[in-house]
Amino acid sequence: MDTLRDFLAEYWPHLAFLTTFGISAIAAVHAAMSKRDVRAAIGWVAVILFSPLFGTFFYLIAGINRIRQDKVHQEHNAAITCPIQHGGRHAVTNLGPFAPRHLWSQKILGDHISGFPLLTNSSIQALDGGPETYPAMLAAIRNARHSVAMTSYIFDCDAIGKEIAEALIDARKRGLEVRVLIDAIGARYSHPPITSMLLRGGVQTALFMNTAFGLRLAYANLRSHRKIMIIDGTLALTGGMNIREEFITPAKGGTPARDAHFRLEGPIVSQLMHIFAQDWKFSTHETLEGPPWFPEDLPPAPDNMHPTAIRVVASGPDQNIGSTHNMILGALAVAERSVRIHTPYFLPDQPLIAALNTAARRGIAVDIVIPSNNNLRMVDYAMTAQLDQILGSGCRVWRAHGIFDHAKLLTVDGAWSYVGTSNLDPRSLRLNFEVDMEVYDPALAAWITRRIDSAITQSSPETLETLRARPRLKQLRNRLIWLASPYL
Repeated sequence: MDTLRDFLAEYWPHLAFLTTFGISAIAAVHAAMSKRDVRAAIGWVAVILFSPLFGTFFYLIAGINRIRQDKVHQEHNAAITCPIQHGGRHAVTNLGPFAPRHLWSQKILGDHISGFPLLTNSSIQALDGGPETYPAMLAAIRNARHSVAMTSYIFDCDAIGKEIAEALIDARKRGLEVRVLIDAIGARYSHPPITSMLLRGGVQTALFMNTAFGLRLAYANLRSHRKIMIIDGTLALTGGMNIREEFITPAKGGTPARDAHFRLEGPIVSQLMHIFAQDWKFSTHETLEGPPWFPEDLPPAPDNMHPTAIRVVASGPDQNIGSTHNMILGALAVAERSVRIHTPYFLPDQPLIAALNTAARRGIAVDIVIPSNNNLRMVDYAMTAQLDQILGSGCRVWRAHGIFDHAKLLTVDGAWSYVGTSNLDPRSLRLNFEVDMEVYDPALAAWITRRIDSAITQSSPETLETLRARPRLKQLRNRLIWLASPYL
């Protein structure tokens, strides 16, 4: 025993070094072998090797996509049990009435990627910001007759959050089935969390990726960014809007932030309900089925006065990884006239950058609107550092002044649109659970175009010259932050 004690006393630094080196080497090899994106692989290997203890610990928490590799993946896939109703008689077989011929191949791509059929006989109405969205939510809840299902990334315990929570509690008191799912990180954006109020009011509430002892650290980097509200299985609201009063009440003497949401009726609602039911079962092990959630007879939307084809595209770090990424790549490949993009966070990877540059070089008008004043300063630094990669090819980038706009909008050739919860950044494209919709509807495309054109009139162009005019220290800062963009 004394010999062992003497040995450890003399050689413990060497043993600690070898142990640390061995653990770091294993973690670095795992990152190199499992990461599909070369930037992410290089970044994680560098973090692990240059900071062996912290880097390895951080990689174990945030770097391993366990959703795709272990029991959680199996549980999430097993949660897909709800039937996709009304797909057959409303499925689009001929895209001719809905879109020009050059976009027909985009439907084939969506057929392979989404898992949901493209549907007709559904309506979609754009809601511009909190002043239109929150009243629509409250009216929908108060007029509900059977059920309310709601999921959100952020559900703050502020004035608008409490008003919506009270409406949900009142719906439960009227005898309705009510389920609320909030991301475990997003639920902590305000204190006290809104979950306490909902649970006291009898509303069945759950946190996504959470345990009885708090947040699952192993999955802390994989969040549900979805925002869906479904009423009676027949009406849905989805889009970029979290539940936060900053989207309806001026903050610090300024003006409310802006976003976009969408109101849907018709068969498309079943697809959104399927996504919610899958996430709810994954989080609570309760299966939602039957008429309260999936009506047996879901008629077409009564106010659909023009041809609309629409489907839901779910994405996330599970079997749907890369869905939105591939849908956007396809749309950029078939575009013939214009690509209009509005996003608060613009950090595309190299394939998307190449697709945008190729579109611009083919003569396509590519306009990208991003905020002048971003709510995430570090993301803005990284965005700025990367803009030179698309400006040289003819893409136009606009910095919108005024209020911060959180909307995620994309439209191609005035006929095809992609809207929902996804940003064009690594987190949305690979780490978050997101829900978006591809829509063949000239009316929606025109609304998006008008909204983007309006933003451009209040914007300043970002050019290679404006990028070079920034002080060198700021350029260096931006590039250093950009190196961490896969983790922002």
